[in-house]
Amino acid sequence: MSADSTGATIDDVRRSNLAQVMKIAHQRGPVSRSELAKATGISRSTIAALVADLHERGLVTETHGVAKRVGRPSLVVTAAPTTAAIAINPEVDATHLAIVTLGGRVVRHVTHRHERVPTPGEFLNAVTAILDGMRPELDARYRLLGVGVAVPGLVRADDGTVLLAHHLGWSEVSFTGEMSDAVGLPVYAANDANCGVMGEAAFGAGRDLGTIVYLNGGPSGIGGAIAVGGGVLGGHTGHSGEFGHSLVESSGQPCHCGAVGCLETEVRRDRLLQSVRLDSSRIDELMPALSRAWLDPSTAGRQEMQRQIRYLGVALRGIVNSLNPRCVVLGGFLGTLLKVVGEAEIKRAVGGTLPGGFEDLMLRPAALGDEILLVGAAEMVFQPVIDDPTRLSLMPLTARVPSLT
Repeated sequence: MSADSTGATIDDVRRSNLAQVMKIAHQRGPVSRSELAKATGISRSTIAALVADLHERGLVTETHGVAKRVGRPSLVVTAAPTTAAIAINPEVDATHLAIVTLGGRVVRHVTHRHERVPTPGEFLNAVTAILDGMRPELDARYRLLGVGVAVPGLVRADDGTVLLAHHLGWSEVSFTGEMSDAVGLPVYAANDANCGVMGEAAFGAGRDLGTIVYLNGGPSGIGGAIAVGGGVLGGHTGHSGEFGHSLVESSGQPCHCGAVGCLETEVRRDRLLQSVRLDSSRIDELMPALSRAWLDPSTAGRQEMQRQIRYLGVALRGIVNSLNPRCVVLGGFLGTLLKVVGEAEIKRAVGGTLPGGFEDLMLRPAALGDEILLVGAAEMVFQPVIDDPTRLSLMPLTARVPSLT
């Protein structure tokens, strides 16, 4: 039975409406039924039925909000705090693992330090051991939808194969199937910067800004990603946004990609740390150390910051001229640089852009901080259910999140 002239059925329309409500609850909640009706153009009575459906699937709950006037406070809809994903980010110095609930909230963050860079097998063993230790908490408190892994390297979009994660020493590695068998959940993998831009577009500095570019500076180099209208622009094989391999110095250092003078060979976290006499174990001290160094032009830290800002400006010029983003979000140590020196200082290093694309460009530090990649990795797990909530079957009444109606 057709619901309209486009051929969409009543079920199609309902799925679309459920997805609209679920997306708002996930990214904007808590939100009232009246706010949902206003945002979607759907009637209040239909909104009530959609919210009830989502609650029966364990995706949202309703509670009484704060009364704004005399009388009973209105009900507010919130993404269910017991529906969650496991998010993982392997790095050269540590593997980070978190429980992330719907709504992008990190409720538990575990860091497993490495004595050396892990092999894929060692990474899988570490993750399995951590999850085994968390199993009582996971089974008692959460319904897990899957595992998302943010990998610092090239990841094939269609099957999650890590084509190359140079700093980890991984090449042509397919671990998602083995991990799925080990943990009993679906596993998704993507480039870490793509995860980062998903998180910032949904919850952070890039929300509601249209076209944004994300640059993440981490111990494994510089990753990049592009989001348009909240969705990641992956390219033909999912590898777009590799701005870390932009040419910034024609006589620069050799890069593992085979070129010389790439952004990530000239702008590096380890050089910043060394310039202020810190090592990676003291990364939490980087921002105050850079802030002190920036005040004294004679310090090695100030000189290294100026050098890296100059090369970052070269890369940003190409990004602005080719993509015309509304906002560039800087994460990791790049976000630290931005916070220390300010937007104007980095913009001065850009220069040479075409007219119309630079004047109102915003440079923002990542709003999600150290948890950005984990929140983004969880989005990979949540996105299929947000796009089509009917993928989850109705839950038994005793298993649903308590709701006030």
